[in-house]
Amino acid sequence: MTETTTNPRENRVLITLACGTNNPNRSVRAFHLAQVAHKMGKEVAIFLLDEAVYLARKGVAENLKAPTGDVADDIIAYLQEFEVPIYACAPCAKTRQIKEEDLMEGFVMAPASKMWELACQSTTLSL
Repeated sequence: MTETTTNPRENRVLITLACGTNNPNRSVRAFHLAQVAHKMGKEVAIFLLDEAVYLARKGVAENLKAPTGDVADDIIAYLQEFEVPIYACAPCAKTRQIKEEDLMEGFVMAPASKMWELACQSTTLSL
């Protein structure tokens, strides 16, 4: 008898993003790939680091558009609707004077240990 094992990482995806409005293509792509993975039935989480924490701030992503025509605000609205967790690195945000109350709905401050917790349980894509 053959025993099959399932890898829990196959169904969990963590996308880490370290750039913000300085690289709209990469920034929007991270949210887009999270949306695609979610639509495929994957458990998805996004972790924003460094300059990417600016994207968590209310109003910043509204006009962020990739050359493909994808608009961050539309994709983020989808992720919010389906309660896909989006974490902002707490020390990164604090350094940039971003407070919890500055964050968009559904975005949460988290320590680096949260990123590692998710990464150890997920297939991880870093942009």
